[in-house]
Amino acid sequence: MKNTISERVADFLKNYPPFSALESGQLETLSYEVTIVHKENNSIIFSEKEAPHDCFYVVHKGAVALTKKGSTQILDICDEGDIFGLRPLLAHENYKLEAKAHEETILYAIPIKEFKPLALQNHRVGDFLIESFASNTRNPYSQKHRGKLYGITTASGDGGGTETKLLDLQPVRYSSDLVICTEGTQIKTIANTMGKHNVSCILVVKEGLPVGIITDKDLREKVATGLFPITGNAKSIMTTPAITYPKELTVTQAQMAMMKSNISHLVLTEDGTTDTPAVGILSKHDVMVAMGNNPAVLLRAIKRAKDSKRLRGIRQNIVSLLQGYLDENIPIGLVSKIISELNDATIKQVIDISIKKMETEPPVKFTWLTMGSQGRGEQLLNTDQDNAILYENVPDEESEATRDYFLKLGSIISTELNTIGFEYCPAEMMASNPLWCHSLDEWKEVTTHWMGNPGPDEVLLSSIFFDFNVTYGEKALADQLSLHIFDNVKKFPQFLTHLASGALQNPSPSGFFRDFLVEQDGAHKDFFDLKLRALMPLVDAARVLILSHSVKSINNTAERYEKLAELEPQNKEVYLACSYASKALLKFRTKHGLLHNDSGRFIALDKLNKEEKIKLKRTFKTIKEIQSLIEIRFQVKTLLR
Repeated sequence: MKNTISERVADFLKNYPPFSALESGQLETLSYEVTIVHKENNSIIFSEKEAPHDCFYVVHKGAVALTKKGSTQILDICDEGDIFGLRPLLAHENYKLEAKAHEETILYAIPIKEFKPLALQNHRVGDFLIESFASNTRNPYSQKHRGKLYGITTASGDGGGTETKLLDLQPVRYSSDLVICTEGTQIKTIANTMGKHNVSCILVVKEGLPVGIITDKDLREKVATGLFPITGNAKSIMTTPAITYPKELTVTQAQMAMMKSNISHLVLTEDGTTDTPAVGILSKHDVMVAMGNNPAVLLRAIKRAKDSKRLRGIRQNIVSLLQGYLDENIPIGLVSKIISELNDATIKQVIDISIKKMETEPPVKFTWLTMGSQGRGEQLLNTDQDNAILYENVPDEESEATRDYFLKLGSIISTELNTIGFEYCPAEMMASNPLWCHSLDEWKEVTTHWMGNPGPDEVLLSSIFFDFNVTYGEKALADQLSLHIFDNVKKFPQFLTHLASGALQNPSPSGFFRDFLVEQDGAHKDFFDLKLRALMPLVDAARVLILSHSVKSINNTAERYEKLAELEPQNKEVYLACSYASKALLKFRTKHGLLHNDSGRFIALDKLNKEEKIKLKRTFKTIKEIQSLIEIRFQVKTLLR
C-alpha cells in the first residue's frame, strides 16, 4: 500500500531547492522519514545556544521568524518552502538564533541522518547548500537590510550612489549582423555589398580578427573624389586599426569614445581588443537612438512638441525608458521621480497646446491639479485620468462665464490627454466635470462639506482629492486650499477617524496560512488584486497619518512614510518598512503591467515563481502592522478587522 502522506511530502518538496535536484527515488526515500510538526503562533521551535536537533526544517504552511535572544528585531522570515536549522547540523555547533512560529505553522522535519548522504552524492544539492550559506538573506524590513526586494537600493551618503549614474547604466543596443570583407576585397564589391545589406559600414577582417573598417564616408571622400580607384582594394581605404571596445558598452561610454576619436563607428569585441573576434558594430545612429530614451532628451522633445500626435509618440519612448530602468534594476524611487517629471512635463505641454485652442487667454490665474496615482508620483503606467481645476475667486457677476471657460478648457485638456494615452476616468473625476472645476472659495466649501459630513462617499472623494499635486499654474492657490484643509482637520477631528476607517476597508491580502486571497467571481476570478489588497492599504494609511501631522507637499506614499519616520521616531521601523513595501509593490505592479501590456493590477498567481510569491507575502506583514497602528491611533472599530 502506498504511503499517501509521504507522497504528499514528496510532491511538495520537489518544487523547492535543494530537493528539486534529487532523483525521484531519492526524494521518495527521504519523504518516508519526514516528520510533520504543527506549531501554534509564537511557539518556540528551537532556542539560541540550544544543541542542534537531529533534523532540520522546511516550512510547509505559515511562517517562522528567526531572532536573537532578547531582541525584538526579526532577522529573517522563513516562508513556504524555506529551509532553516540546517547549518548547525552540518557545522556541529549550537543554534545561533531562536526560531519561533510567526503564525500558526506546519513544518516538515527532515532527518539529517537521511539527508546528509544524499547531499554528498548529489553535487547540485551540495552546491546549493554552499551558495545558500555564502549568501544569507536577512530581514528586508530592518534598516540595515532595506533595499533587497526587487533591487531597491538607496544612494550612498557621499552622493556616489546609483542616482548619479543613470546614463552609465544604460547599455547601447548594437547590430550583431556583421557585414565583413578581407583586405583584398575590391572597393567596387564593397560598395555593392554595403548597398545590398543597406549598411553604413563594413568590417575588414584578417584571420577572423578585426583589422579595419570602411564607412560610407570613406567611399565618398576617398573613392568618389578620385583619390583611390574603384578597382582598388579594401586595405587602401580602410581606417586602421579598428577602434574596439567591449560589448558591454554603455550610452555614455560610447558617446565619449566617439567624441574622443572623432569617429562614427565602434567595433565591439568579446574583450574590447583586436585580439578577439568582433561581435557587433555600434554606429553614432545607435547612440542617438539610445539617447532618445534619455530623460533630458525626452524632456526637450516634450517641450518642443506642437500637437498631441507628437506627444503620443514621445510617450512610447517614456515607456521604453521605464522598461530600460527596470531591466537595469534602477531604484524604483528614482524611477518614479523621473517618470513623474516626464508625465508632468507632458501634461503641461498638453495644457499649453489646449490654451492656444481657446479663443482667449484664461480670465484669471488657475491651477491644474493631478490626483490619484499621478498626484502621488506613482503613475508609471498609462492609467486613467484623475484631475481638477482650481481657479482664482471672481465677482459673482463673472462666476458663470469664468466657470464655463474653465470647463471648456478642462474638456479640451482631457480629450488631448486621452489622445496621448491617458484613459478617461470611468467615474468622471476630471476637470471637464463641473464637480471637479471650482474657484478657491468653492473648493473650500466642497472640502469643508466632505470633512464635516464624512459619509462613505465623502471619505472616498477626500481620499482621491487629498493626494492632489500642482502640475500647472499657480501653486499659491493650492497652498491656500491645503491650509484650509489642515484647519478643518482640527475643526472636525472625527474626519480623521472616518478616513482611518476607510483605510481599513480594503480586504486583507492573505488568509489562513497566509494564502493569497483572490477574486471569487467576475472577469478577474482567481486573480490577486494587487492594487486593492496590497497597494491601497499602504497608500490610504500614509494619507491619513501625514494629514494628521498637517504636512503638505509630500504626496508620494514612500516619501510620506519616510517623513513619518522622522516625525515619530518610536514608529520608525514600521514606517520604513512601509516605505520599502510600497516601493516593492509599485515595482512589482509596473513590471507585470509592462509584461502583460495592462495596468498590472490583477496578478495571475500561477504565473509567479516561488521567489515572487515570497517577496509579495513579505509585504503582507507590513500591511497588517500599519493597519493595526491605524486602528489603535484613531480608535477605529470595524467589523472587517
